[in-house]
Amino acid sequence: MAFVPPPGYQPIYNPSIPYSGPIFGGVRPGMSIYVQGYIPQDTNRWFNINFACGQEEGSDIAFHFNPRFDGWDKVVFNSFQNNEWGDEEHKRDMPFSLDQNFELVFIVTPDYYQVNVNGQSYYQFNHRIPLERVEALQVAGNVMIQSINISGSRMAPGYEEALPVPSFPSGNLPWTPPSFNVLLQTMGGPAIYSPQREELLCIEKGVTLASRFLLVNGYVYTHTHTFHINLKASCNNDIALHINPRVSEGIVVRNSFLNGTWGEEERDLETNPFQPGQYFDLSVRCGNYRFKVFINGQPLFVYNHRLRPFEQVDTVEIEGDVAVSYVHV
Repeated sequence: MAFVPPPGYQPIYNPSIPYSGPIFGGVRPGMSIYVQGYIPQDTNRWFNINFACGQEEGSDIAFHFNPRFDGWDKVVFNSFQNNEWGDEEHKRDMPFSLDQNFELVFIVTPDYYQVNVNGQSYYQFNHRIPLERVEALQVAGNVMIQSINISGSRMAPGYEEALPVPSFPSGNLPWTPPSFNVLLQTMGGPAIYSPQREELLCIEKGVTLASRFLLVNGYVYTHTHTFHINLKASCNNDIALHINPRVSEGIVVRNSFLNGTWGEEERDLETNPFQPGQYFDLSVRCGNYRFKVFINGQPLFVYNHRLRPFEQVDTVEIEGDVAVSYVHV
């Protein structure tokens, strides 16, 4: 069971640093780049993430994002064009901590790059170089990267659907969210960042999960015991797939709730990939006969449909001791 990402979604897992890779189809408004990483304890230098106009050394850089740990901790923002750096912008409010995981989101708008760090709006960098020139993403320095998820890219010729610019709430991560429902939308719509109940109620109804991907990024607290992700039918509250990581027990339970009754649990997994203090990247593909579930790009389990017709599934319910930072369908 190989992980094949849906159109418009370009994941990179555990890249070697320095990293340089293409952004398929280039950059456009509505795209987002979601980065999960870790700052080593012994960092006394810097790392940077570049939106570059090519993968070759010396290429122009449309946006240079550069946290510096040098005793004068700050984050530097700049561009590089015609072999010269532009006017430097910086912010001394350092959002990264040593020996800590971080979550970083770059949201591309028509006028600027919006930077969110750990669920909080952090900075806006106005475009100095046209977006259509940006072709690659580069990461260098003293940092470890768990995943890079590029959402809204053109994964194949002809994938031309324009994306609306997503909205984003303020707030800190990790946070303790309430239980909530997400009415599913087609892939290519805006991603939802750090979702909250009041934001989710306005999502368009009438779309099912059939033949689509569900993408959920989150963080397992160090004290987490259990949480669950349910794929439901809003018409009768049946649960087609109940994914229940029981962190303290080291298992992931799968089940269905149909006609008011829980079915037989499935528990057979070699390991529990949901670990305390770790981020996760969960992908669920709904096919004609089964759900295929992946974690961080690796196969996790296959679950045969028990709910018929499975096209009734139109709602995601997430509840428990977990921080959800990103939802996309």
